[in-house]
Amino acid sequence: MKETLLPKLFIAIRTYNLGTFLSDLVAGITVGLVALPLAMAFAIASGVPPQAGIYCAIIAGFLISALGGSMTQIGGPTGAFVVVVSAIVQKHGLDGLFMCTLMSGCLLVILGLTGLGSAVKFIPRPVGIGFTNGIAVLIASTQIKEFFGLEIAKVPVEFLGRMEAIFHAWPTLSGPSTMLAAGALALIVLMTLFVKKVPGSIVALILGTAVAAQLGLPVETIGSRFGGIPEGLPTLQIPQFRPDLILTLLSPVLTVTMLGAIESLLSAVVADRMTGDRHNPNTELVAQGVANIASPLFGGLPATGAIARTATNIRSGAKTPVAGMIHALTLAAVLLIGVNLAKHIPLPVLAAILLVVAYNMGEWREVPGILKLSKADISVWAITFLLTVVADLTVAVEAGMILAALLYIRKVTATSTVSLVTPDYVESGFAHSLQTNPIPEGVTIFRIHGPFLFGSTDKLDVVNENLESLGKVVLLRLRNMTAIDATGLHALEELADRLHRVGKHLVLCGPREQPARLMNQSEFARHVGAENITQNLKAGLERARNLLQEPTTNIP
Repeated sequence: MKETLLPKLFIAIRTYNLGTFLSDLVAGITVGLVALPLAMAFAIASGVPPQAGIYCAIIAGFLISALGGSMTQIGGPTGAFVVVVSAIVQKHGLDGLFMCTLMSGCLLVILGLTGLGSAVKFIPRPVGIGFTNGIAVLIASTQIKEFFGLEIAKVPVEFLGRMEAIFHAWPTLSGPSTMLAAGALALIVLMTLFVKKVPGSIVALILGTAVAAQLGLPVETIGSRFGGIPEGLPTLQIPQFRPDLILTLLSPVLTVTMLGAIESLLSAVVADRMTGDRHNPNTELVAQGVANIASPLFGGLPATGAIARTATNIRSGAKTPVAGMIHALTLAAVLLIGVNLAKHIPLPVLAAILLVVAYNMGEWREVPGILKLSKADISVWAITFLLTVVADLTVAVEAGMILAALLYIRKVTATSTVSLVTPDYVESGFAHSLQTNPIPEGVTIFRIHGPFLFGSTDKLDVVNENLESLGKVVLLRLRNMTAIDATGLHALEELADRLHRVGKHLVLCGPREQPARLMNQSEFARHVGAENITQNLKAGLERARNLLQEPTTNIP
């Protein structure tokens, strides 16, 4: 196997020891218990039996960890697939879903083998934020029926139709269901705020189930809706192959493939930030593809990297992919010894859990930052968000990417200038010249040349990879950075935050008109300090000398 596609597990076992295993064991069991209610909730929200979610978490979760390109990524069913899966099941049944997942898995393997895993960097930040905002709203809208115990015979797939059906069914609201769901939601929120080390979803699941059973509340449960969950491990079930569905399923296949690739790689990036590791995107896509080929063969849902569970895995002490494999084995053990208890789980409690998931995955904290950017960036975000909610996920991303590409062209062409060289121009250039401004010891200088837009921000890795070896002050020369967008700005913000965490300073010097204007609009100075954004190299070096005289401390 090529080194470039070597799974991280193979690298981890070279130095594996008992201490690492114990850390992985605790993390794996913890995230396995967290994944249990989520797997069932995602399946039910998708219109399939709850065991389909558990089977996916076991089969796909194990394979993604064993074959993937991330040390701590957790794979399984996620909220991003809920709306897509629900639409496929309603139109084409389970056979259509299994065919779609298989075809998507094959495409993901091809993407990984051909080296297209790095293509995720070409998704602009406003498109990514708008997309996740829209998916969060869609997931939340699918849980209103269960949360309030509304009587709706068939929930429409489209958002507007779903809202209309909920409006007409409002008189059927169930008091017991609403009280139980609200109590579970409040408990999860309170535990998230005050008891962060204990998974609130697990506590809400156990207490909610106990309360409903003890009081005999007239609420729907997994048992009343689905007859419980079959005992035993998932078995191989070759789905019926229907050639007549291949062309019909092309659009949902592309959607599932796109979602699987984007979310898994974004999740891996989150894991990298939390652990300091660096994932292999192409290896990760191959693993995601293999997992999505295997999952439907055992009756499972489509799978991808799960950001919240990955974060839980890391916070619980995971060191290697073994933790993810233990997470899958924990779920398998639950199927063998605790499946009879699952039929008593109330659906309103699962709805409350999914509402919290929807809120957390929505990246709502990023929206105020987007609204401080240019009107063009705001329009890309808004259109992607609205189309995701009211139209189609594929259409939303396509429209967002087309708009972003047009704006990219506009920003690049706007950087071309023709101007007269005058004595004043030559004189002003001395303040930007390295030849006339000596660099003090303890200062490391990098320069950004050309447009710093989405698709090019990974070039900043030359700085990120060697943070510890850099000087106390890192100076970025921006005189030749002709343009920047929301993605580039976010990359600079993250660099500043990383440098501050290791006790270093970032100084920017000589930003041009467009970058300076966007930095001012977005309040970028909060990340570096207004005094650390200087007009030229000479002023930047003077600021660096002042910083070198300050005591070294880790900046919060």
